[in-house]
Amino acid sequence: MNTEKKISSLNKQDFEKLFKEHFKPLTAFAYKFVNDIDEAKSIVHDVFMKLWEKRSDINMTGSVKSYLFTSVNNRSLNYIRDNKKLTREDFILVNEYDKQWEHNYFNETDEIQKKIDATLNKISPKAKEVFLMSRNEGLKYKEIADMLNISIKTVETHMSTALKELRENLKEYLTLILFCINNL
Repeated sequence: MNTEKKISSLNKQDFEKLFKEHFKPLTAFAYKFVNDIDEAKSIVHDVFMKLWEKRSDINMTGSVKSYLFTSVNNRSLNYIRDNKKLTREDFILVNEYDKQWEHNYFNETDEIQKKIDATLNKISPKAKEVFLMSRNEGLKYKEIADMLNISIKTVETHMSTALKELRENLKEYLTLILFCINNL
């Protein structure tokens, strides 16, 4: 399922989960700009309200996480501009910090994707196919079993093999990987 479809079809339960998962890190991010915890919370709250209200109109090409951080960044900069709390030099430093954060985030994501691909290339072709059908296409085990003409138990075995290899080869990135997989 693509990101646009995910955003436009967000139900209340999924939105609440997204909010709970991202509120604290986004608030910490906004706080670095505005240096006021109440204002940082307000900025993040506004971003989520706008996301909920405009979810059917938002044309998102990247990850939800990237969209949220970019939105919080922009609102924080608008807050600073409107309240004139930074000098021009401070504003330049904030923009440089933002560029560095974005650069690091995308480099980390690329590095993780390369490790995921390398790990998937080490497992059996059938286990890789089952994993990709489940994760990339969002198919249920029964659907995969029917499409590949194998038993559900065999699908479970292939998924178990793939997940075990991913856990073993990517343990230092496990938390970040799980976050990325859930937000695809």
